[in-house]
Formats: sequence, C-alpha cells, structure tokens
Amino acid sequence: MLKKVLTTIAILILVFVLIGALYPRDFKVVRTVVVNADAAKVHALVGDLKRWDEWTPWKESDPTIVTTFGPITTGVGASQTWTGKDGDGRLIFTKCDPTTGIACDMAFLDGDRELPSKTWLSYAPAAGGTQVEWGIEGRMDIPVLGGWLAMFSGSMIGGAFEKGLANLKRKVEGS
Repeated sequence: MLKKVLTTIAILILVFVLIGALYPRDFKVVRTVVVNADAAKVHALVGDLKRWDEWTPWKESDPTIVTTFGPITTGVGASQTWTGKDGDGRLIFTKCDPTTGIACDMAFLDGDRELPSKTWLSYAPAAGGTQVEWGIEGRMDIPVLGGWLAMFSGSMIGGAFEKGLANLKRKVEGS
C-alpha cells in the first residue's frame, strides 16, 4: 500500500515538473474599459506616477507597499521603485502621450533575479468617451514554476487590472 502511495506521489510530482517545464513561459494579459471622458482627462491620472495610488489596486491589496519616485513622475523617463510584502519592482515610462497612452519597461525583483515585462495603458476613441486598455506581457523565466505562472497569469493579474480600470473609470467620471 505504501509503495502505491509513494509511486502515485512521484508520478504527480513528475507530471507537475514536466508541465511546468514544457508549458510556454511567455504571458500576456489585457483588460479594457470605456471611460466616459476624453483621453486628456484619463491621462491626467495615468500619466503621472504620483497619482497612481488614486486608482491602481496595489496599495489596497498590499498596504505595506512603499513607493519611491524618480526625479520625474510624468513624461518619458518618469520612474518609480517599490517594495512590499508581495515583492519589489521598478518601472520607467518609455512613452507618455496624452492622446494615445503610456508604455513602461517594468521589472519584478526577486533577490538577484529580475523578471522584466512591458506594460501599457493605451487610449482609443470610443462611443461616449475613451477606451482604456491596460496590458502586460513578459516571460516567467523561473525553472518549472515559470510555465505554471504564465499559464495562470490571466487570473493572477487580470482581476487586479479590472479593479484598477474600474477605479480609474469611477475617479475620472466623478471628477
């Protein structure tokens, strides 16, 4: 009986490792919302890192986050770093346009390991306002777990993006 239990456990571990090792590690998560305002009004919150706490869900999900801003907080080159119980990271604006949106180079930091990604919030005209798309893409370069993390990135990140976009919509439309 013990031999069967141990064999089953070994097979399950092997399957877990194989799936994690063979599943693609690349991920992409995108969520959208229509905000009943023009892009400039949306950009007033999105394009300034000092205003991100007004709509992003990060501090609510991890109140220990401490954000340090770079020398500028808006425009290309605006940057910030953060530390918190759920991890550390940094980002820098590579694009900041009041009519089309922002793009960032971002990295999650795990000790000496960096997990770089690209993230963006883009604006497009929509009936009654502006469609805002929040996206992230990258690669989970973590042995075995990377494939699993990439597989579940939509459920891990997507909910936070949806909450942030709902906050953004409420904040912009209420002001």
